[in-house]
Amino acid sequence: MTHTYTITGMFCNGCRTKVEKALNTIDGVEAKVSLDPPMATIKMEKQVSLFKFQKVLYEAGKYTITETDTIPTKTKTDDAPVVKSCCGGKSNHDTVIVPKSAAGKYYCPMHCEGEKVYNKAGDCPVCGMDLVKAPDLTASKTMYTCPMHPEVIKDSPGSCPICGMDLVPMNPSDTEDQKTYKDLVKKMKIAVVFTVPIFAIAMIEMAHNNPLLQLMDASKWNWVQLLLSLPVVFYAGWIFFVRAWKSIITWNLNMFTLIGIGTGVAFLFSLVGMFFPDIFPIEFKTEQGTVLLYFEATSVILTLVLLGQLLEAKAHSQTSGAIKELLKLAPTEATLVIDGKDKVISIHDIKKDDLLRVKPGDKIPVDGKITDGESTIDESMISGEPIPVDKTMGDSVIAGTINGNKSFVMIAEKVGSETLLSQIVQMVNDASRSRAPIQKLADSIAKYFVPTVVLVSALTFFIWAKFGPEPALVYGFINAIAVLIIACPCALGLATPMSVMVGVGKGAQSGVLIKNAEALENMNKVNVLITDKTGTITEGKPSVDQLFSSNNEEAILLQNIASLNQYSEHPLAQAVVHYAKSKEVSLIEVKDFEAVAGKGVIGTVGKKKVALGNKKLMEQVKATVSDDLETKIIAEQKLGKTVSYISVDGISVGFVSISDKIKPTSVAAIKELMEQGIEVIMITGDNENTAKAVASELHLTSFIANSLPEDKLNEIKRLQAQGKIVAMAGDGINDAPALAQADIGIAMGTGTDVAIESAKITLVKGDLQGIVKAKNLSQAVMGNIKQNLFFAFFYNVLGVPIAAGVLYPFFGILLSPMIAALAMSFSSVSVIVNALRLRNLKL
Repeated sequence: MTHTYTITGMFCNGCRTKVEKALNTIDGVEAKVSLDPPMATIKMEKQVSLFKFQKVLYEAGKYTITETDTIPTKTKTDDAPVVKSCCGGKSNHDTVIVPKSAAGKYYCPMHCEGEKVYNKAGDCPVCGMDLVKAPDLTASKTMYTCPMHPEVIKDSPGSCPICGMDLVPMNPSDTEDQKTYKDLVKKMKIAVVFTVPIFAIAMIEMAHNNPLLQLMDASKWNWVQLLLSLPVVFYAGWIFFVRAWKSIITWNLNMFTLIGIGTGVAFLFSLVGMFFPDIFPIEFKTEQGTVLLYFEATSVILTLVLLGQLLEAKAHSQTSGAIKELLKLAPTEATLVIDGKDKVISIHDIKKDDLLRVKPGDKIPVDGKITDGESTIDESMISGEPIPVDKTMGDSVIAGTINGNKSFVMIAEKVGSETLLSQIVQMVNDASRSRAPIQKLADSIAKYFVPTVVLVSALTFFIWAKFGPEPALVYGFINAIAVLIIACPCALGLATPMSVMVGVGKGAQSGVLIKNAEALENMNKVNVLITDKTGTITEGKPSVDQLFSSNNEEAILLQNIASLNQYSEHPLAQAVVHYAKSKEVSLIEVKDFEAVAGKGVIGTVGKKKVALGNKKLMEQVKATVSDDLETKIIAEQKLGKTVSYISVDGISVGFVSISDKIKPTSVAAIKELMEQGIEVIMITGDNENTAKAVASELHLTSFIANSLPEDKLNEIKRLQAQGKIVAMAGDGINDAPALAQADIGIAMGTGTDVAIESAKITLVKGDLQGIVKAKNLSQAVMGNIKQNLFFAFFYNVLGVPIAAGVLYPFFGILLSPMIAALAMSFSSVSVIVNALRLRNLKL
C-alpha cells in the first residue's frame, strides 16, 4: 500500500535527506521525500501508525508529518516568513526563502540550496563555504559620528569638533560587509604567530646536527609544538573542523570534509604518538625513539587553508562590485518645488507627480519628464554610451544619470522600485544568483567527488604500506593526508557562478541587462536573429511626411484620424496626433474604438466609421481602394516610408505617409552580427515595398513583410523546429508573444513594459549595437567559465595522483601535505581571479 503525507519543517536538501533516512529506518517502509512540494510518498507492507512516523521524525529533528490525499502546493512570496533553525534546529542560521531577491541577505556563492538565503553571516550547511552578503538594493545616505561623542552626527566624513577624532560611518551595513573578512584576518594573525615557530622547530629538527637538542631533548620540543598548535587548531582553524563535522552528519560532503579528516587524523595521530609511543611500530619512530609527530603539518595546513579563505572573502567582495557601483548612482536627496519654493527632501519621500528641480551637476533622483528648461545629460552609467544627450521639455530623464551645466524642473513619473535604475539593480542582482545550464556538469561531478577522494586516500595508504619503501607506513600516512588536502571541490563549484556574477554586472554597466544566467549562456549559441523594424531598427520616432486626401478635405481627414489615434500608444499613432497638434487641429470624441493587432485602428468619429491602417485592415472593413490611390501609395512605400490607408464608411479616401529614420548604428550592428555567422531576418507588419526599401539600406538578404503578431510567432517556431537557436528583438506589445517564444527575447529599453517583461535580455538604449555587446559578453563569459572548469578539472585530475605519489617511482617526487594545502587554497582563488578579468572586458 502507498500513502502520501505532508512534511513540515524542511527548508533545505539536508532536511529532506534526514527526513527520508528517518522514515526508512522503520521496518517494512520505503519512503521517498521531496522538498518542493514538502511531501513523503511511503510504501508499506502493513499499515504503520502516524504516531510511529512522528516518533522517528522527532528524533531526527523538528519535523511533523500529517496525512494528506493531495499534493501540497508550496508558494513563495516576497513576504515569505522567516523560518528559524534549518536542518532540524541544528543550524546556526535563520533562513528565509525568497523568489527573486536576496537583497541584504546572505547566500552561498556556489548556490548549493538554490534561492535559499540567510539572515545572518556564517557558513553554508551544504558546502561549508562562507556565506556572501547580497548588496542592499536601496540607496541610503551614510551618516558619520564620533566614536567617543555619539551626539556628534555629520552627513560627511571629517573630524569630531569636540575631540578631533576621525568620524566613523553610522550605517551598520558599511561595516557588516567586512565582518567576515575582519574575523578571518584576526584568526589569520593568531595562526601565523603560533605556526611560524612550530614550522621553524620542525625545519631545524631536520638539520644533521640539530642545535635544538642542546637546549632540550626531542620529547620536550614535541610538547612545545603541541602547546603552540593548540591556538591554531582550537581557535584559528576550529571553524574547519566544525564545518567538516556538519558535512559528515548531514552527508553533504565537501572540501571541509577532506580538510577536517586530513588535519584531524594528523593531529590525533600526533597526540597518541606523544602519550602512547609504545603502540607504534619502529617505522613511525625517530632515531631518538620518539614517534614522528605532525603538529607542524596540521598547523601549517590549517593556516594555509585559512589564507585561502581570506583571499576568497576579499575576492568575493569584488565580484558584486557592479551592483555596488550602480547603487552609488542613486542620489540620496532631491530638491522638491512646492508653492514656488525649493525644499531639500530624502529621495524616499518623493511621490509621483512631484515637481523636482535638478541643478547643474546633480544626479537625477527619479524617472520622469522635463517640464521646464533644457540641459545635456550624461547617461553613460546607464547606457554605456559616453556622449551626453540633449534634453528639452517633454523629454524623459532617468534616475541616476547626471545633469549637465543647466538647471531644469521635472515631474516625477516613476519612484522607488519603479525607476529604471532600481529595476536594473534588481535584475542584475537576480541574474547574478541564477544558475547557468553548464553548471550541471560541475554539480554532477561534485556529487561524487569527495567520496571518491576519500577512497583514493585510503587506497594510497594501503598501496604504500604494502608496496612502498621503508618506512612504508609513514609514506602511506603522509601521502594519504596529501590526497585529502589537495583535492578542491570548491574550485569546481565556483567556476560558473563567479563568471556569471561578474559578467552580468559588466553587461549592466554597458546597458545590457541579462535576466538570468541561462539567457547569458544561450546568447552564445544564437544563430538566427529576428528583428522588428519600427523602434528596433528605426529610431521609433516617426513623423508625418504627407497627408493625402482624394476629396481635398485634408483638415477634416486629419481631425478624424488624429482623434482616432489619440487612444493608441503605437508610435505611428502618436506621430499622427503630434502632427495634428502642430497644425492646431482639435480632437473630438471617438466611440467604439478598437485596435486591431497588426493591422491598425477603427472607431466611430462623429457619425462616420473611420479606419486607419494597412491594406489588411482595408480588406477587413471591406473598403474599396482606387487604382490611382494605390499607385500613389506604392510610390511612397518604395521610398521606405510607412503608409496607412484611410477609409471612411467603407471607402478609401486617402493615406498618411510616415517616415521613421533608421538608427545610425543599425547598419553597422547588423553587418557585424552577420559577420559572426548570425542570420538576420527583419519581420515587420509594414508592406512589402517599405520593408524591401529598408532591407536594401541595411543590406539584409532576408525579410518578411505584412506580418501579424502570430506570423512572427509562427516563424520563430518554424526556425526552432529546424534546430535553430533564435533570438528575437522587438519593442512593442505586439512583439511580446514572439519575445517569449524565442530562445532569447531581446527587448529595447525604450519600448513597452510588456515587451521588456517578456524578454530575457533588455537593451537600455534600445539600440541594435546592444545585441552585438550581448553576443560579445556571452562569448566572453562562456569562455571564462570553460577556462575556470578546465583549471578546476585539470588541477584535481593532476593534483590528486601527484599527491598519491605516482611520480615517486619515476622521479622520486613526493608532495608534502603542506604544499598540497597551499595549492588547494589557491585553486579556488585562481578561479575567482580569472572571473574578475571580465571586469576589464571591452564590449
